[in-house]
Amino acid sequence: MQTMPPALRAAAARSMTTGRGALGRRTLLRAAGLGAVAAAGLTGCGIPAAGRTGDTAASTDHSAQEKVVDFSNWDEYIDVTDDGKHRPTLEEFTRRTGIKVAYTEDINDNVEFFGKIKPQLAAGQDTGRDLMVLTDWLAGRMIRLGWVQELDPAHLPHAYANLEQRFRSPQWDPGRAYSYPWTGIPTCIAYNKKVTKGRAVTSISQLLDDPALKGKAAMLSEMRDTVGMTLLDMGKRPETVDDDSYDAALARIQGAVDRGQIRKFTGGEYTDGLSKGDIAACVAWAGDLVQLRLDDPDIAYAFPEAGHMISTDNLLVPDKARHKTNAEKLIDYYYQPPVAAKLAAYITYVSPVRGVREELAKIDPSLADNPLIIPDAAMDATSHEFRSLSDEEDARYEEKFSKLIGA
Repeated sequence: MQTMPPALRAAAARSMTTGRGALGRRTLLRAAGLGAVAAAGLTGCGIPAAGRTGDTAASTDHSAQEKVVDFSNWDEYIDVTDDGKHRPTLEEFTRRTGIKVAYTEDINDNVEFFGKIKPQLAAGQDTGRDLMVLTDWLAGRMIRLGWVQELDPAHLPHAYANLEQRFRSPQWDPGRAYSYPWTGIPTCIAYNKKVTKGRAVTSISQLLDDPALKGKAAMLSEMRDTVGMTLLDMGKRPETVDDDSYDAALARIQGAVDRGQIRKFTGGEYTDGLSKGDIAACVAWAGDLVQLRLDDPDIAYAFPEAGHMISTDNLLVPDKARHKTNAEKLIDYYYQPPVAAKLAAYITYVSPVRGVREELAKIDPSLADNPLIIPDAAMDATSHEFRSLSDEEDARYEEKFSKLIGA
């Protein structure tokens, strides 16, 4: 059973209305009042405990008696065979460990999924899931609420050794006591050279002000990416955003909206508009562009000199999960470079695993040299994260952003 090579998957994508299947992963991720707040400070060495609130009573782990792990993930966010009947890396995990993975693609949106599991977690009940993948701001909120379990470093030797330095200590989970990244998600600018007549679009200022792009520019409906990229273009740091700088960024975007510069605010569907030429240039998620560029050589991208945003989707074990140890073994398995390379070759987002480049080269040399999957030093130097927001801040910021984009 072999995974479809990237070039063939790109060809298959031509028959899909929204690009390759994995493009559906980066859909609308906004939500009012669901922001993360910073976890407690880093202490000790290794992967120390972060602060949490709520019920910290240990959950009963049935991993030794029940060789199963229930894994909830997003659609098209794992490797599958050409016929869609097998998930090679999951099946290899079962062969190695004897642990069967009950894999469910039941996360379509962070907010929707949170609403689904919140009543059980708030009541101290098992959600029926041992492992789930959530975007960083919601992962941080879950940690703060005490609704995820602290991971046992003894079960994660590969994960701790191979986690790339850039992902080791986010504000919302210092030292990665409760989470490990599934993928990194850089934000960049994408443009269609055929529509721009060969002109490169390399800055947010161009996107917002260039008359040649009027009515054909787009920005993301994800607040942290769109506002974060705008803040950077204005010489401000998303890591220290305050009310004044946030309002200034919104005013800058609003001016472009009022002039008819911005065609729309989109989720992952910008890929279709970009390919058709309805959108000349836009804020985009880098992982989408690997396959899109294979399908259409006129699609180009740029990481602005002012900097770019990066976020993560993260593996967490929910409170009262029945098979915590089995879940930790699965996390650790995906931090072995040969396994991580198979995953990265299929989903084409940034791999958080050190040593994956060499393994990717064995699968497809072009992927190993692609900074959209393996960021280079220049990309690392200009990447930024949006500051963790309190619930009150997030509610205000999202409400203002929703009004701006007409949501």
